[in-house]
Amino acid sequence: MKKLIECVPNISEGRDELKIKEIYSVVEKVPGVKLLDVDPGKATNRTVITFVGEPDAVVEAAFQLIKKAQELIDMSKHKGEHPRFGATDVCPFVPVANASMEDCVTCAKKLGERVGKELNIPVYLYENAASAPNRKNLASVRAGEYEGIADKIRKPEWKPDFGPQAFQAQSGNIAIGARDFLIAYNVNLNTTSVRRANSVAFDVREQGRVQTEDGSPTAKTLLDKDGNPLRIPGSCKGVKAIGWFIEEYGVAQISMNITNISQTPLHKAFEECEKSAYLRGLRVTGSELVGLVPLKSILDAGKYFLKKQERSVGVSDEELIKIAVKTMGLDELAPFDPKKNIIEYILAEEEKRPLVEMDLKAFANETASESPAPGGGSIAAYLGVLGAALGTMVANLSSHKRGWDERWEEFSIWAEKGQNIKNKLLWLVDEDTAAFNKIMDAFQLPKGTDHEKEQRSEAIQEATKYAIQIPYQVMETAFSSFDLLKNMAAIGNPNSVSDAGVGALCARSAVYGAYLNVKINAADLKDMQFKAEVLEKAEALLQNAIVEEQEILSIVQNKIA
Repeated sequence: MKKLIECVPNISEGRDELKIKEIYSVVEKVPGVKLLDVDPGKATNRTVITFVGEPDAVVEAAFQLIKKAQELIDMSKHKGEHPRFGATDVCPFVPVANASMEDCVTCAKKLGERVGKELNIPVYLYENAASAPNRKNLASVRAGEYEGIADKIRKPEWKPDFGPQAFQAQSGNIAIGARDFLIAYNVNLNTTSVRRANSVAFDVREQGRVQTEDGSPTAKTLLDKDGNPLRIPGSCKGVKAIGWFIEEYGVAQISMNITNISQTPLHKAFEECEKSAYLRGLRVTGSELVGLVPLKSILDAGKYFLKKQERSVGVSDEELIKIAVKTMGLDELAPFDPKKNIIEYILAEEEKRPLVEMDLKAFANETASESPAPGGGSIAAYLGVLGAALGTMVANLSSHKRGWDERWEEFSIWAEKGQNIKNKLLWLVDEDTAAFNKIMDAFQLPKGTDHEKEQRSEAIQEATKYAIQIPYQVMETAFSSFDLLKNMAAIGNPNSVSDAGVGALCARSAVYGAYLNVKINAADLKDMQFKAEVLEKAEALLQNAIVEEQEILSIVQNKIA
């Protein structure tokens, strides 16, 4: 449920391994940030560093990296093939999960202000964070490179967004921005011909192909009034593509950079290659991802291909990934491992959810043990999981019921809602135990001095407030499943109406159990206004849950009768 943002700073050092390590190592010291990749280039004398985390943590890590690069890199001595104008040349923020482009723009501005003020480096905001149209394109911002800064920075139209309007010889400038996620993606063809692969690449890439008099590559190129070649645009916005031959696999590929996954999602790029290949007598045999991909891109692909089959998309993430991998042949050349290719799954390896990863027997045994956690709060959340799962099951059975083909999409929508509720409640199972542990940790803080006592008391109160908020979230989330369960009882597969009824019993128990946890945790809270407000809302939710349960059971009983 966290907002995850990727940051990809490019530093102007690609040859000195010790310097590079010293710079990227500061990222690993920032809590809540995961270093994903370090890619140095000797010819370019440039290193691309990739890390991910929540917004505030990512901004802090980026600042520390820029600070360290300023200390270790002297731009007055830098040479390299890649365009550059600063020690940390560019620093884009990229939305990955539960984060918007606006979140990334906020990060860019926050970092830019701090870099300009504390490090005295001239900062230019670019791409989606740009303060003016002429600053959106990175090439325009960086034009003239490091050697041209002294003259360019004095011009009014190139006054930095943050920092001094003066040439900084050692650090140079920095461009900080917000952009969409870039996916490196290759599509495999049943040919060894680079020329034919290029033909497909020209069909799909945004730039398209040069327009000639008779349409053949050897004919005269048509020009516009300014003398520039006329182009026939390709079918995929935000896609760069070229054909090449991979000797290792003995196949030609369309190699793509998808720079705007909002305009051209992964599955669209795949299908457009399929269409072009078919028209040219070729066949797409599979594809491969180079590097990392956001979970949403794979899930969206799985949903897209299920919809084409007129099947419910309200299935588990694991099933959606399987559909996407098999449809696009992502495992043709090498195994596709979600734990290595999907960003969120890489982070999940770092942040284990011990309860939901247990089998049923182990979970029951852990609950029955002398340990106070998991307790009633986690159990209440899991009851909610079961209620939402039962409602989702009825929706999926209804979507696939013989004779109800025209209604598959209606039930698919319900099933997808149920999956979302179930997934949030699964997170809350472990988070309730984590909230309890926060209180225990706060009680362990030192209390030797008055200052320590004050800090300990504040920590206990903050942890207590969180331990109220989590079961209240369980109440809200479990309550939201009643709409699903009531509809499935009323219009779903009649053979499964009892399952909707059991789901309602689970949902009401989840709300009631979480309510008890809200009350007991609120007893020790000193913030009386917060306590009164949350207890009032919790009481109302509980009473409404009891009413909803009875209405659903009434529908179920009538249908069974």
